[in-house]
Amino acid sequence: MQAIVQLGKYRFSTGRLMLFMATSLAVLMLCSAAIAIVAPASGTFAYDVYDVAVLKMLQGPIGFVGGVAAMIIGAVLAIQGKIMGAIPSICGGAVLLKADALVTSLGAII
Repeated sequence: MQAIVQLGKYRFSTGRLMLFMATSLAVLMLCSAAIAIVAPASGTFAYDVYDVAVLKMLQGPIGFVGGVAAMIIGAVLAIQGKIMGAIPSICGGAVLLKADALVTSLGAII
């Protein structure tokens, strides 16, 4: 007789749970290609959008002020003991402050 695992109101047999985990692992192992985002060629419409959105906003004063403000809000929430609100604020602030490196280094798994 197989054991039953209960997650909230859902019940699974251990055999079905192991089959699901093995299938998920197999799918993850098959998906290995990643494509990084590169800046578009200058003179195109995509470059104009990239210039405004990334170079002037994210890497400019708007991105810096947003990142610092998010870090300050996260610090205030951490001091108040609201850790679940502080963690996303600090992570978001770090992403905004390092947006120039993240824009070109993040890839999309195909």
